Amino acid sequence: MPPDVRILTNIDAIATRAAQDFVQSATQAVSEKGSFTVALAGGSTPKVLYSLLASDTALRSQVPWDKMYVYFGDERSVGPDHPDSNFRMATETMLSKVPLKPEQVFRVKGEYKDTEKAAQEYEQVLRTSFKIAEGQFPRFDLVFLGIGNEGHTASLFPGTKALHETKHLVVRNWVGKLYTNRITLTAPAINNAARVIFMITGADKALALKGILEGPYEPEQLPAQLIQPPNGKLLWLVDTVAGGMLSIGIRE
Repeated sequence: MPPDVRILTNIDAIATRAAQDFVQSATQAVSEKGSFTVALAGGSTPKVLYSLLASDTALRSQVPWDKMYVYFGDERSVGPDHPDSNFRMATETMLSKVPLKPEQVFRVKGEYKDTEKAAQEYEQVLRTSFKIAEGQFPRFDLVFLGIGNEGHTASLFPGTKALHETKHLVVRNWVGKLYTNRITLTAPAINNAARVIFMITGADKALALKGILEGPYEPEQLPAQLIQPPNGKLLWLVDTVAGGMLSIGIRE
């Protein structure tokens, strides 16, 4: 099946479309099982989406905030107040502005000096909150992702050890080119989701995106290729410049 790629005019159009999917996913999950689980992404594109969900009255009123549980796809090795923290960005743009209780938000402890401990702890948080046993993976209702201009997604970077992980839900991943550890959901954990949405903007992503979607399957080079949920929907929301080199995609 060809990938579901939608090419939209700009970042605002992507945020609007993603917000509609967010609301749809949330209401469906709540009607089916009484709760909604979402894993958020860091970066500039999701920022616009989070602000929209918090500030647009019509959208905001449709979100079942009281039944929502928020997780993170990855985190940097920084504390929750650090400018680079994905948690801080999500908190400033959305989480602090909507009716969510602290116990509905599960952050990665990026401030731990021992990133291995942070990864193990977050894995345990997922196992407990999703009530899953060893060997099982959580089923997120929705996971948001982006890509880097070299094809990474979450903190699954080209040539890193995490790309080969099959058992863990969360791992510490050493990223040599950034000289840092990152804490990330693994590909199998993401792939068990009901819905995954990539949001991609900017001309600097065009070449990697073409490689991911139209090139040979070589996830060592382009880790975003690992994300192919077998029992879920995968949607690519791309702006015109990021999708400028694609020969596939529906223009919306």
